[in-house]
Amino acid sequence: MKLTLQIWRQPNSRTRGAFVTYQLEDLSQHMSFLEALDVLNERLLGQGEEPVAFDHDCREGICGSCGVMINGQPHGPEPATATCQVHLRSFADGDLVVVEPWRAAGFPIIKDLSVDRSAFDRIIEAGGFVSVPTGSAPEANLVPIPKPAAETAMDAAACIGCGACVAACPNRAAQLFVGAKLTHLNSLPQGKPEQATRVLAMVEEMERFFGSCTNYAECEAACPKGISIDVIARLNRDYISAKLGASALSGK
Repeated sequence: MKLTLQIWRQPNSRTRGAFVTYQLEDLSQHMSFLEALDVLNERLLGQGEEPVAFDHDCREGICGSCGVMINGQPHGPEPATATCQVHLRSFADGDLVVVEPWRAAGFPIIKDLSVDRSAFDRIIEAGGFVSVPTGSAPEANLVPIPKPAAETAMDAAACIGCGACVAACPNRAAQLFVGAKLTHLNSLPQGKPEQATRVLAMVEEMERFFGSCTNYAECEAACPKGISIDVIARLNRDYISAKLGASALSGK
């Protein structure tokens, strides 16, 4: 199998980048897309050239480390699939494949296809946790959790934080990511005590880096875990409730 790859090469965030064309031959259709990049990098290293930098870790569609635009689509042509799980059988022999990094101000380019997604980490640090006493593990049935709440929380917890939602959004908004994290925690009894402060803190941090949601729903289509935009509606509801509560307490 042959592929022509047009890959964005950029030494760092301060230097202008450009597309560079590479020809790959003798590829197996059973290879993952990242394995094809590995083949290219082995060839480049053998020629004494700089390999293509790209993000990856588990390569099982779980960690959220990978993520590139493939022919203009976050993660590539397969729905509900991370870049590392896209296989070359998704392309035809001889195809031209354009590969570039996430394009968002909140995700500055580090090098080539690798971007800095630490803005997501700062949103989580702002409130994406539950404060519970440490010590021995509590009895599993000590806190009753209704089945619908558990299912909602688990569906939202599937978010791997890859950033495809931001890359797909015309506004470069991160509401799907933040909504998933908030839905996960706010749906559970353990997350209720800090719900209002959590929502306010995480949304405030999000707005420092990302745009505003206008319901294009491109994020839902691009999400490799199929997170529904229902979590954005929950985010908006919880945020309004928290703001109203804060105003009432302050007397405004």
